[in-house]
Amino acid sequence: MHDTTRPEPSRSYRWAVLIFVSLAQAGNYYIYDSINALERIFIDHLGFSATQFGWLNASYSVAAVATLLVGGIIIDRIGTKKSILAFAVICFLGAALTASKGSAPVMIAGRTVLGLGAESMIVAVTTALAKWFRGKELSFAFGINLTIARLASVAADNSPTWANRAFYPAGPTGQPSWQNPLLIAVGAGLFAILCSVMYWILESRAEKQYALGKAGSVDRIDFGETFRIRGLNLEQAIRKIWRGLLDLFRFNPSYWLVVGLCFTFYSAIFPFRTFAIDLFTNKILAAHGGVLAGEAARVTSLEQAGRLNSLLPLAAMIATPLFGLLVDKVGKRALFMMFGSLLLMPVYLMIAYSPSSLYIPVSMMGIAFSLIPAVMWPSVAYIVDQSRLGTAYALMTLIQQIGFFILNLLIGKANDFARAGLDNPGGYALGMWIFSILGFVGMALALLLRIRETGPQGHRLETITS
Repeated sequence: MHDTTRPEPSRSYRWAVLIFVSLAQAGNYYIYDSINALERIFIDHLGFSATQFGWLNASYSVAAVATLLVGGIIIDRIGTKKSILAFAVICFLGAALTASKGSAPVMIAGRTVLGLGAESMIVAVTTALAKWFRGKELSFAFGINLTIARLASVAADNSPTWANRAFYPAGPTGQPSWQNPLLIAVGAGLFAILCSVMYWILESRAEKQYALGKAGSVDRIDFGETFRIRGLNLEQAIRKIWRGLLDLFRFNPSYWLVVGLCFTFYSAIFPFRTFAIDLFTNKILAAHGGVLAGEAARVTSLEQAGRLNSLLPLAAMIATPLFGLLVDKVGKRALFMMFGSLLLMPVYLMIAYSPSSLYIPVSMMGIAFSLIPAVMWPSVAYIVDQSRLGTAYALMTLIQQIGFFILNLLIGKANDFARAGLDNPGGYALGMWIFSILGFVGMALALLLRIRETGPQGHRLETITS
């Protein structure tokens, strides 16, 4: 129910909220992607293997899996403004720990701390957008949010160019620095905290002056009651705990198909980005002298690879709000995801085998990537009760993180197994085959979602517009 004695927030006020939560999320994104351009430096100068480098993001995912459900419940109970600030502080601490010492255990610990806050912060931002924009161009708002946030990913990928002195403080022929680029990420974490404070101020002011939509009674999951088994026999205790855990996962089949689609798309793209700059660098160098290339050529190739990798979030930045506007007008969400799966299926094999420009498959991947935030994330707000949105988004993100964990380790091990590198650029093909399979899985899930949503038990995802 709305407070009829107060006006609703103006459109400009809602968009101010959108900008600050998106900028906070951008700081989070920069921290996560800040290591992408450092893989070869870690391997050559800190003694990392590809598997150890994969652990930097796999450990992040382990922490995210361990905390996301709790994070979603926290968001539902204490609200978005407190949650976003708290999680931003944790992200800052993770970035600082990662930059503190050039050893695998310390860096893995830092990325673990980052995982404790980063994904829950994204869930809190997503929940805030659903609160402020539901019924008011929600898909377009999601698209703008991701466009702003992905500017940080573009900046991180291109950091070897615009922050060249941080990577090579003694010049292109000198010793590269592993720490200076990570200190920039620490600054991004501080920026995220400041933007979170601004969102807190905006929402606190709105609560006093405007009629805000209420989420209703929060669907609380009482772990204390679930695990209170004193006085019960073993069979009764097991049944009680089992019923409590099942209650946590009480969502309809359309929700689970959306989760499956997000799992396949994100697992095919984010772990790819973990290793992509090293892959691109070595493919570029292989065409210009290979192992005989000088240090200056290696620096130039790293910069070019960063620009190439940044094309993925850049393409998604442009396409996401456009798809958001289109979906708001025409619906057809499952049909759009079938189109995205069709784009995703060939791109990795094109990267592995095609002699044509790498810009073509990466651009195709970026367009496919843009469909998730423009189509699938907003869809959850239509198929899940608003009182459970925080938990629903957290569970969705948790399952994605399981995919990130598996694929980061699997691709790292595949690269080590195939001895992928400058002297063997063909060794990256094994990982590309693994990624390509996920596109076929996505197509099957999108088809199942369309069948369900055009049937009697659908939620009008194919027809609903705003």
